[in-house]
Amino acid sequence: MYYMYWESYLFKKSLAVGIILLFIVSSITPMAFGYIEGSSCSSNEENKIYEKSNSSAGPMDSPWPMKCHDNRHTGCSQYSTADNNGAELWKFKTTSWIEGGPVVDSDGTIYFGDHWKNFFALNSDGSLKWRFDDFNYGSSISSTPALASDGTIYVGSWDHCLYALYPNGMLKWKVDVDATIAGSPAIAEDGTIYFGTMGFPDEDDGCRIHAVNPDGTEKWDYQTDYKITSDPAIGTDGTIYIGSMDTYLYAMYPNGTLRWRFKTGHYIKGPPSIATDGTIYVGSYDDYLYALHPDGTLKWKYKLKYGTETNPSIGPDGTIYVGDDKLYAINPDGTLKWTFNLGSNQDIFQSSPAVSADGIIYVGTNIGETSGGDIIAVNPDGTERWRHRIADDWVDSSPCIDENGIVYIGSSLANETNVYGYLYAFGPGELNNPPNTPTITGPTSGKAGEYHRYTFQTTDPEGHEIYYYVDWGDDTSTPSWVGPYNSGESLSLDHLYTFEGTYIIKAKAKDRYDMESDWSMLEVNMPKNKIINPFERFLENHPYVFPILRKILTR
Repeated sequence: MYYMYWESYLFKKSLAVGIILLFIVSSITPMAFGYIEGSSCSSNEENKIYEKSNSSAGPMDSPWPMKCHDNRHTGCSQYSTADNNGAELWKFKTTSWIEGGPVVDSDGTIYFGDHWKNFFALNSDGSLKWRFDDFNYGSSISSTPALASDGTIYVGSWDHCLYALYPNGMLKWKVDVDATIAGSPAIAEDGTIYFGTMGFPDEDDGCRIHAVNPDGTEKWDYQTDYKITSDPAIGTDGTIYIGSMDTYLYAMYPNGTLRWRFKTGHYIKGPPSIATDGTIYVGSYDDYLYALHPDGTLKWKYKLKYGTETNPSIGPDGTIYVGDDKLYAINPDGTLKWTFNLGSNQDIFQSSPAVSADGIIYVGTNIGETSGGDIIAVNPDGTERWRHRIADDWVDSSPCIDENGIVYIGSSLANETNVYGYLYAFGPGELNNPPNTPTITGPTSGKAGEYHRYTFQTTDPEGHEIYYYVDWGDDTSTPSWVGPYNSGESLSLDHLYTFEGTYIIKAKAKDRYDMESDWSMLEVNMPKNKIINPFERFLENHPYVFPILRKILTR
């Protein structure tokens, strides 16, 4: 009896402990897969458990399910943007650059990644739905995600993995391909996911075209001779087209065997696109845009200025739009339709044009190497519709269009301490312009070690209150935005340069909606030194502390 009692007791204790352990494991398991932010614990949708599915899931039927809209990479939306006047509806700040493009699902959720291991899902009003950050250390996301019809989100990372996420932001699976994924995946009608790798760390063996099944198992891979940053396009017959930096465009059968390859004169870094008649368009850094027949023979080629790695997007009338030093519009027969001048020192580097159903083209630009970038809307006749300055580094993100005609695009910015980005939404609404570029007045020469007063002044076109930010050019700046000030009201600041030398003072302004002006600059020369005590330096770095005492000390 005692033995039976003891056995029963041990069984009950073991069962209780097992239940407790099971509860603990089930509680912490979601934490291992992702971080959901901005959700309610009582929400059935956010806590839904998605069953792993081995079903074949082709591309999602949504406004913009993958890079360049569809698996043919037309870059052409089925929705009109005729009412989009370029009003900034909202912007969402990230902790690093946004170089990949956003996509939009059938519910209007926007997905994108940033350059420092963060992947976001935003609601259509710009609020955070969830954030996934369970990438390997040091990973970057330059990949544009792809959405499957069952809601699965695929995205590549520089940590060598292709990730599959459930619609609630939990990890479904990931596959390690032992090489950097810089490009974007495309989904075939049978659910196969195709993408290329750059080869890091092994450039001799890791430059491959990959095919992965919807359950995360590898289907096949094919070795090329150099890095792949291009994104695959998929023909109606299932042929996969992708470029390589070994100068070839590859055409692959769905079983992983080579159909043909076409040699150009330099790197192919951008994606190809496919017209309705099967013509394949692709750009190369040998300065040409190529048009190929489906059998891989040359149809025509058009000379650009430098070459391109943007997608040759295809408008509703068959016009091909490609970026370089200008935005080029090429007729389907290879003749020039028009070119659009982007502006002084501007070009299109990686941003692939998005085209609306009414033929309006949207694209991002770079100003110099790292001096800023715009989003530009261009009418079908090649005239400018509107533009906005959205970056002080560059805009390499490719825009997308939702069912309401709203255009989304990422940007890359930096300040003295960190880099960051914004995802912007532009659509119909009240227009708001940034403040005008501030003026800077004050001495252009003086003694190092002495305070000098500088005044900053600007106006806002809509009369909004403004804030100023000043970079003194000596690795110091205002601690944050200073303000608010009325439109037209000036800001005066005293600054002390410790060492002799030539410095560039930079200033910009923003309004209450965070629309920022361009930088203004003033060169100043401080040829002579004055000994500075530590307390004066403290006052310089904290200009709003003890203002009366600082004035006394600096008379």
